[in-house]
Amino acid sequence: MSFEDEWGGLKQAAAERRTGMRLNRLPPEAGGGGTADLKSAPARKRAFADTIETRLEKPTREAGDTVDEAMGAAARAFAGWDTAAGLQKAHEKWEDQVNRLVGRLVTNKTQLRNAATQLLGTDLDVGHGLRRPQSNISGL
Repeated sequence: MSFEDEWGGLKQAAAERRTGMRLNRLPPEAGGGGTADLKSAPARKRAFADTIETRLEKPTREAGDTVDEAMGAAARAFAGWDTAAGLQKAHEKWEDQVNRLVGRLVTNKTQLRNAATQLLGTDLDVGHGLRRPQSNISGL
């Protein structure tokens, strides 16, 4: 083996080690080489989104509403006092925080549901593009 052949082989091996994901190979479980490094669990993402919707979002709104009632009653009890104004200001801050938290929960739920289908859709689009004939003119 010549020096050039050995050097080329070493450069190729180093390049393959640096490349984490190759699009021109089969995954190892399908008989290809390398290691699979892209993982996605759409079912788990949907399950987490459902958990946010059923076990976090609604109870958070209900907890915010419970405090609304109690805070309103306390502010009415202290009507005419500076304490009522302080309670009102604290209540506004509380409402803002509850709304922000619910907004974050809704955003996370939506992002999880979108992520569950995004990789699959992209994969199908790329596959369709690769299988599409390049030209309908015979001979090209």
